[in-house]
Amino acid sequence: MELASIRDFSVQGKRVLVRVDLNVPLDEQGEVRDGTRIKASLPTIRYLLERGAKVILVSHLGRPKGKVKEELRLDSGAQRLSYFLKKKVHKTTQVVGEEVHKAVEQLSPGELLLLENVRFEPGEEKNDPRFARELASLADLYINDAFGTAHRAHASTVGVAEFLPAACGLLMEKEINILAGCLELPQRPLLTILGGAKVSDKIGVIKRFIGLADYILIGGAMANTFLKAKGFELGDSLVEEDKLKEARTLLEQAQRKGKDLILPQDLVVVKELKEGAFSKINAIEAVEPGWKAVDIGPQTIEKFTRLLREAKVILWNGPLGVFELPPFHRGTEAVARAVAQAQGYTVIGGGDIVAAVEQFGLASAIDHISTGGGATLEFWEGKELPGIAALRRSKEKKEER
Repeated sequence: MELASIRDFSVQGKRVLVRVDLNVPLDEQGEVRDGTRIKASLPTIRYLLERGAKVILVSHLGRPKGKVKEELRLDSGAQRLSYFLKKKVHKTTQVVGEEVHKAVEQLSPGELLLLENVRFEPGEEKNDPRFARELASLADLYINDAFGTAHRAHASTVGVAEFLPAACGLLMEKEINILAGCLELPQRPLLTILGGAKVSDKIGVIKRFIGLADYILIGGAMANTFLKAKGFELGDSLVEEDKLKEARTLLEQAQRKGKDLILPQDLVVVKELKEGAFSKINAIEAVEPGWKAVDIGPQTIEKFTRLLREAKVILWNGPLGVFELPPFHRGTEAVARAVAQAQGYTVIGGGDIVAAVEQFGLASAIDHISTGGGATLEFWEGKELPGIAALRRSKEKKEER
């Protein structure tokens, strides 16, 4: 890997500012509903604490848009982190300022401080240099371990790296190495599954995979747009009418390269989208007005499953139906079980498909569950993420000196 690593620095007694991702779902009482992302941050935090660093964590929660919102404070995250670490987590009520500087001064080696939700500060999402400098003044070293926010050019993901020596944490390192390794020297066949609602979210990824992947399986509502682009009528199914031209272009590009975008052959359709609604299975050419597609059908499941058995590397982003509303989870679940049983190396990324796999109790059977949603997609697309670019610049500056 071309970036500086946390392992490259001596951290004993140093103040280390670590960007982590504690943006976790909360229940109605404000308690952490799923601590997966918090668990993912533990190896880097433990690495630093065990080596006598003074650890200062910075994270966001939700989208407060530069304003203090009581329900988005990081208290629940601090409590869950303390539970996992079996260690006290000190926490401030502010992100910067006198209170924060005093708390940092009081830290001893091997102690941990969590700053308040960084997005309470207007300068965060603007990547305001003054705010970034103020954050940087708290520490001697900056570690970015929040791959899930690496596609955001914010003060805590990009700006701070301009003022401090910067490196990636263990989670960031792992994500980059695995995701890049799957694409750069993949075993064959390389199979990708793309689902979700919108073609527009995944145009860049599809373009890149047309050149890289052996098979591209498409499901979810985004498949409707491709099917309509091929001339099928989809009744009242969700279709991105303004993306039909781009869908046709992608189909033509795939054909020119001798690749197929493998679309559903049959669909589960309903008249009314609600849990337990009456549904039926239709061939793609037989969807009637008033009916809408909500899942892939059994023929499609069988075809997808057969291809998955052959694959050596499987990358998956996005569910294949409305999995939140039973029984329209069946297509996503059947394919998830086939992925879990596959002999190839399996990677999933994106909040919805991760939630689905966890709901089905299959997470432990997946080789790598990426902590990135949009970041994973942009990485697969071939973009250099701003948070990673900032670490690269920091290393280049150090080498120039």
